[in-house]
Amino acid sequence: MADDDLMALYSRRLLALAADIPHLGRLPAPTGSATFRSPQCGSTVTAHVLLADGRVAEFAQEVRACALGQASAAVLGGAVIGRTPAELAAARDALRAMLTQGGPAPAGAFAGAKALSPARDFPNRHASILLAWQAAAEAAGA
Repeated sequence: MADDDLMALYSRRLLALAADIPHLGRLPAPTGSATFRSPQCGSTVTAHVLLADGRVAEFAQEVRACALGQASAAVLGGAVIGRTPAELAAARDALRAMLTQGGPAPAGAFAGAKALSPARDFPNRHASILLAWQAAAEAAGA
């Protein structure tokens, strides 16, 4: 991996996101929780969701991940409140397609995921980036 590639991957924007993850912690009485772990690096994310009227009313996440996994969790955490399980699943699928198939970044509230696009060229990082999104969608029942 060239130094320029690393600089693009670990941009100031990504590092800033990783340092400021919204909704860290646990919920006292979630309607759903899910944990995902990356076998490649050992990163783990647990999402806790409280649904009300079919939308995420409260959200918390426990993030033990690399900088990219943390940045990804920050993007998700900044947009998850008020979303439906279907929206979470669509955003997860769009992020996966962006990373693996060259698709566009998730749209709307999740457009911040575009900051993760430099990771397209690093397949060994994809699992960590997807953890929070997978956990949130599953915890919401998507």
